[in-house]
Amino acid sequence: MDRVLAIFKNSYRSPEVRKKILFTLAIFVVARIFAHIPVAGVNVSELKALFSQNQFLGLLDIFSGGTLANFSVMGLGLNPYINASIIFQLLGMVFPKIEELQKEGEAGRQKINQYTRMLTVPLAALQAVGMYALLRNQNLIGTLNPLGLLSFLLTMTAGTMFLVWLGELITERGIGNGISLLIFAGIVSRLPVTFGQTASTVNAQNFFNLGIFAAMGIAVIGSIVIINEATRQITVYYAKRVRGNKMYGGESTHLPLRLNQAGVIPIIFAVSLVLLPSLIANYLSVSKIPVLHNIASFITVWLNPSGFVYNALYFLLVVAFTYFYTAVVFNPKKIAEEIQKYGGFIPGIRPGTPTAHYLNYILTRITLAGAIFLGIIAIFPTIAKEITGIQTLIIGGTGILIVVSVVLETIKAIEAQLVMRNYEGFAK
Repeated sequence: MDRVLAIFKNSYRSPEVRKKILFTLAIFVVARIFAHIPVAGVNVSELKALFSQNQFLGLLDIFSGGTLANFSVMGLGLNPYINASIIFQLLGMVFPKIEELQKEGEAGRQKINQYTRMLTVPLAALQAVGMYALLRNQNLIGTLNPLGLLSFLLTMTAGTMFLVWLGELITERGIGNGISLLIFAGIVSRLPVTFGQTASTVNAQNFFNLGIFAAMGIAVIGSIVIINEATRQITVYYAKRVRGNKMYGGESTHLPLRLNQAGVIPIIFAVSLVLLPSLIANYLSVSKIPVLHNIASFITVWLNPSGFVYNALYFLLVVAFTYFYTAVVFNPKKIAEEIQKYGGFIPGIRPGTPTAHYLNYILTRITLAGAIFLGIIAIFPTIAKEITGIQTLIIGGTGILIVVSVVLETIKAIEAQLVMRNYEGFAK
């Protein structure tokens, strides 16, 4: 805690870092203002009642930061952008040209981001069509003429793209990852509402269960911090080298392999995919074609957020995305080449390819522990509800994981900015 307070204290003293933090907070304010501007023609009061009664829709509303229940102009949230990111990550494993772009560094990353934004537009429009069908099915919006429907689709799509733009502004001019921070802000903004709903239902019978839930929440937060900060230290020795009249190397250091290399990204990706079938079922349920209606009923029954199939699928998706994203962000072959380039070696392991195999072996083992932990956290809400019987605190482990992980990553980003400023000041 003292370290965190010292970081924020030093960040306030640094004009550049303070400016970045204030800019990020200003973007938060703008996002929350637009989150309360409703789309015309929607019965917001009845829509909120529908979301409070439907667990699936309630979970969607949490990750949209309450913009869906309010049905604001940013009601679709960042889901279309996240889905577009997943698509391009998967395409990189199939198409060599996309894989080459992913390996080109900053220039390749900018091109991938541009393509991702372009794909987000049709995905957002498609999701807006489905949302309109859902609202029509629940009699929450009247039948729109072609011009009105076009205005509805353009408003929802523009709201998503505006939110993506705000996230990129934070990434470029603020502190931390903008998309993750906006999701974090949305979840945190729903906490007062969630706690208020829970407090209104508290009585002598479930007060004890609420205490159990709070204790479980504290334990989850502590375990998240421990897992996120846990590392496996790989000892690396550097041989002595003579260049000119100077001798380099002859030292030992450690290569830290994090237990959770992927951070919060697997949870965000898995949530987007695991909610997709239920979202499709809501769209198909309005169809008058018997086959499509039966498919919607089948999906609704088998992928109930409280059911075993849904939670098993959610768990497996989190584990799979943890391995997938770890493979994207950590390249053992490249690390081994860098170690060999500077005359380093791992004791007992030959430089080059054997070192890459060894790093991959270690990473696979520690990632399994991290992936299982993330999977358990993902299905924690269902476990907590079965134990305590409290149905209103649906934010659960997933939201806590995102909040805690984003806070830790943001603190590290602030600390990195402070270190960089200190080095610049020393260089001057």
